Amino acid sequence: MNNRFLYIVAILVLFTCISFAQEKDSTVISGVFVFWEGTKSEMTYNELASYCAPIFWFSPDEPELKNKSGRDILIPANFPFEPDSSRPVVYYQFRNILKNENETGDVVKKDKTDLNNSTIDLSKISGIDIDYSHYYQNEAGLGGHRHDTEQAQFKVYVKKTKLKDGTYYYALILLQVTAKAHALPWYDNIYNIDLKSTELKLPFHILVEEGKHASCTDINGDGVYTPGYDVNVRTNDAWGMRDIIRTGSLFTAEFQSYMAKTRRPEHRVFPPLPDDSPWKAKYTMNNIYSPDNAVYELRPMPNAVLAYPDKLLEHDMSGYVAKQWPVIKKNTDVRKFFSWFEGDLLIKSFAFNARYDNKAWGVSLTFPLFIVKNVETPLIGGWMVNRVYLQNEKFRDFGYNLLITPSASRFMDPYFAAGVEVVKEVDELGNSKRNTDFVMETGLKFRANVIFSPLKFLSFLTDFWGVRIGIKNKGFPLIKNLGYVFEVGAGVW
Repeated sequence: MNNRFLYIVAILVLFTCISFAQEKDSTVISGVFVFWEGTKSEMTYNELASYCAPIFWFSPDEPELKNKSGRDILIPANFPFEPDSSRPVVYYQFRNILKNENETGDVVKKDKTDLNNSTIDLSKISGIDIDYSHYYQNEAGLGGHRHDTEQAQFKVYVKKTKLKDGTYYYALILLQVTAKAHALPWYDNIYNIDLKSTELKLPFHILVEEGKHASCTDINGDGVYTPGYDVNVRTNDAWGMRDIIRTGSLFTAEFQSYMAKTRRPEHRVFPPLPDDSPWKAKYTMNNIYSPDNAVYELRPMPNAVLAYPDKLLEHDMSGYVAKQWPVIKKNTDVRKFFSWFEGDLLIKSFAFNARYDNKAWGVSLTFPLFIVKNVETPLIGGWMVNRVYLQNEKFRDFGYNLLITPSASRFMDPYFAAGVEVVKEVDELGNSKRNTDFVMETGLKFRANVIFSPLKFLSFLTDFWGVRIGIKNKGFPLIKNLGYVFEVGAGVW
């Protein structure tokens, strides 16, 4: 049982113990993570999506704003094949619904004439994946193109409590937000709830990258991206928010604060919160909700095939559309619940490379420290991984390293590796022996995402291909046997 499992168990136990005042008939949840609470057990698609919907926050220099602000903002836009709207449009879909064990009957009742009016039975479920897609007619900057769809994904826990009078009380509780960035899971900006972060603000704020429209989490709604705070999972690999890429420049592989512009309140676009949302009053003045900001319209996510004959739009949408939604998953036990929670956090990653080491050719394989689970380096972030290599004639020599690198996906990173190497030596008489030595290696790793390049046909193996250039020392403690190492191949490591 890993630490994250224990952490989330503690969180849910805490919610169970302190959130509900069982001695009172009118139960109150005092928590910044609660989207909604009440006694209604059935909600329409539109209602549920509205309670949990985020605020989208744009750069003051976003090209698609067309110099507009406040209530005049018209982005995100509706898809071109859909009816036009006089206000911004955001699309939702319930990707997965976790049904409670032993529950019978339908969880969802679909209205085929209008999906907004379809209903979900809260009494039978424990979790929901909600995706919010935002669309823009054009993407600017490096690799700019027509049509740009981006997405923010929410994991919502459905808490059900029986009161003394026999009625049931429900709450929709935020567990996790994954803000997608440039369609690569390694770049995802992920925030897991931290009970110490009582400054979290709902509706949740999503920062939108200037020109490129990647999504980024902003837990306290201050308009500033802070690594380790706004994103607390895979921090070194998270894309963050890099407004400067709109100019075609990036300068450095890791996020730096100068890359992101500070947001202004007038460039926020608000969700259509229902009247009984606990957060609506905060943004209401003189009985008018969001008087100084645009409020977007929520629509069910349409099928990508409706974009035909615009193949470019169809392709752009296809990465974000679930073909059949929602998928009902049976929650059979506690572990099933947490596998749902953690499912998107585990990236199984292997790298296979051709290797040249001191006039010897070979191959190397790099893989997660626990084989099926990546392990982050404590305090400094980055990753610890295994690397094994075979080289020389008939692959007679063998080596093993523990390799440490700051990230898995940045286009340039240093790395450090240490381990053992077993070399077979043959003398003039044909006698052989094996020598085992300590080895240490350090250098640079260069990676490239081939999906958007002429080499995209290579992505059937992996999105990333790279080159490693290093210096290796053999023996300990003296540093006197130095040589160069070159590797080229597929994979993030």
